[in-house]
Amino acid sequence: MGTSNVHRGAHTLAKQATQVYEEGREEAAKLLGTQDAGEIVFVRGTTEAVNLVAQSWGRANLGVGDEILVSAAEHHSNLVPWQLIAKERRARIRPIPLLPDGQLDQDAYRDLLGSRTKLVALTHASNVLGTVPPVAEMTALAHRYGAKVLVDGAQAVSHFPVDVTALDADFYAFSGHKIFAPTGIGVLFGKRELLEAMPPWQGGGNMIDSVGFEETSYAPVPHRLEAGTGHIGGVAGLRAALRYLAGLDRQAATAYEEQLTAYAMGALATVPGLRLIGDAPGKIGVLTFLLPGTDPMALAGALDQQGIAVRAGHHCAQPALAAFGLQSAVRASLALYNTVQDVDALVSALQGVQAASAG
Repeated sequence: MGTSNVHRGAHTLAKQATQVYEEGREEAAKLLGTQDAGEIVFVRGTTEAVNLVAQSWGRANLGVGDEILVSAAEHHSNLVPWQLIAKERRARIRPIPLLPDGQLDQDAYRDLLGSRTKLVALTHASNVLGTVPPVAEMTALAHRYGAKVLVDGAQAVSHFPVDVTALDADFYAFSGHKIFAPTGIGVLFGKRELLEAMPPWQGGGNMIDSVGFEETSYAPVPHRLEAGTGHIGGVAGLRAALRYLAGLDRQAATAYEEQLTAYAMGALATVPGLRLIGDAPGKIGVLTFLLPGTDPMALAGALDQQGIAVRAGHHCAQPALAAFGLQSAVRASLALYNTVQDVDALVSALQGVQAASAG
């Protein structure tokens, strides 16, 4: 209901809007386990967060022959920005391969790390495979070589508690719409010393201290990295979503999702011929599969006719699917609001589609 911009007005409405905005920043800091709300930068989503780091930190720190390790499980938003800056800086992208069950190959990862490694781009939970890599251990290994680690937490934050301090992540990003907030708002966490050393990516209002034709000085972080009018309504929605989530027993919710995921994997195994992609231990409730004799898009359409919403296609993670020899698949996603009855309805619908196809 606010009707003012933030950080720049002296009247009551401006103060109210600024309070809501900065409370949203504090809630994001609590969610991620940092005591310093100044380490939270508002962005449009995970994609913009990764691009910000690539274009600001990457341009300042990457050089000829430097290496960026990117896991084969990454969403395109944690791969393409690194390809762009690597081409500009004449650096090199090196993929961390997958094992047959969807886990990251840790032996290969250790072999890839070296003196040329400058950054590791790593998902906290795969949006196609559901895999939850050992991020803390992988981060500790990267730090031994002086490399920084950016973690894509878009799929993680709504499924289990996250603590960036325990992970020792240098950067951590997530999107509001993945955690029950509006679209168009997201968060980038960065260690303060890294954010303070990063040059502005975009220029304009809000990110300045003093402007003149001869010299311009910039605001302190995080505002230096938040040019222009922010998504004020989006931050208000994010604040509400994070407060809702904070009011839940996160440990209990995570345990419930784990039980539901195990049930779903067992139930899907009863569908003759169904191929589940990725069965790594500890995976989140992401169920990607193929049903013999059916096209993924057609199958998704048939399920939609029965009120079951799934996604079909490459899921913005083509290298992950390619590792399994695929170009397209169907994905059903579970969350804390789903039930055993929802899973049973999915399995029943798949069996019906299969019977109709056989007929």
